[in-house]
Amino acid sequence: QVQLVESGGGLVQAGGSLRLSCAASGTIDSINAMVWHRQAPGKARELVAAITTDGSTNYADSVKGRFTISRDNAKNMVYLQMNSLKPEDTAVYYCNVLLSLAAYWGQGTQVTVSS
Repeated sequence: QVQLVESGGGLVQAGGSLRLSCAASGTIDSINAMVWHRQAPGKARELVAAITTDGSTNYADSVKGRFTISRDNAKNMVYLQMNSLKPEDTAVYYCNVLLSLAAYWGQGTQVTVSS
């Protein structure tokens, strides 16, 4: 089993910044990718950013140029630096880890951006 714990969410004004962290622990054989998703009220969950073991990244168009995903392979941690936040970024943000044979999700952390 793998446990994921997210932190760093909160309330911020538009234009502000937040940094989310996700720590993975447990029986971890090989992490293929670490991903951040988000789900706003009444909307489907969407991929925000992803990073593979070799550092390749992928971003949703809506966050390109504002968000940066990074990871610490030695610590099994992934981060999401969010700058120039907008009210439409308000959502619960989930960490998702893809192993060779399974995928795990965190419990989510609320990000609220006020206008």
